[in-house]
Amino acid sequence: MGHIGFLNTVFTYSRWFVAGRVRTVCILDPMRVLIAEDDPSVSAALAGALNRAGHVCSRVTRGADVLSEHGNADVLMLDLGLEDMDGLDVLDRLRNVADLPVIVVTARDDERSTVRALRSGADDYLVKPVRLHELLARLTAVTRRYATSDRIDLGPVQIDEVARQVRQDGTEVSLTPTEFALLMALARSAGTAVERQAVLERVWGPGYASTSRSFDVHLAQLRQKLPLLTITTIRGFGFRLELPS
Repeated sequence: MGHIGFLNTVFTYSRWFVAGRVRTVCILDPMRVLIAEDDPSVSAALAGALNRAGHVCSRVTRGADVLSEHGNADVLMLDLGLEDMDGLDVLDRLRNVADLPVIVVTARDDERSTVRALRSGADDYLVKPVRLHELLARLTAVTRRYATSDRIDLGPVQIDEVARQVRQDGTEVSLTPTEFALLMALARSAGTAVERQAVLERVWGPGYASTSRSFDVHLAQLRQKLPLLTITTIRGFGFRLELPS
């Protein structure tokens, strides 16, 4: 991002703070925000604004760091021009392993980038310079959507993620923690194909061997306990939890 854009951004933040007498806006409980931005001045401005609103921020400049540190964040603010890779590629890879709220904050205002980011799983797209009150409002809206999506209805099977309960035709089904995590990894992407390695990383973390027999055993047990769910194996790729017809 160029210096002019950065100055406009800082001016927007400063004007808002002066007008509001350094107001503290905390609409939701404090969140851990991961800011991925290659310009240290811009990331500092974003972090300062969010800190004043009661949130806790960490900053990275590389896509590789996003992929390794996203597990410690409640929401990601992603610039598309990172040091080591394009932010859109980061988003594609992140969505294979994590269901994390993502707000793109970038200088790219072209329709192609906007559409691709949203289709790749971004929850919102903001073009710099960003006004603070708009940023906080978008942050609230995005995290609220995730906060209210703790129940998944798959026809005869209902999943309550908060209570960690699964019911099949009204009867509670007992799952081990690993089986529940495996079910959630598939249920969050119900109706779409998910790579085998992506499922493994969602359940066991990065670096888990894709050839592990433990995974196949847990999957077989899950199929046995929930026969009303259809988990389709896609040869050479992964799996798809079918949506109810």
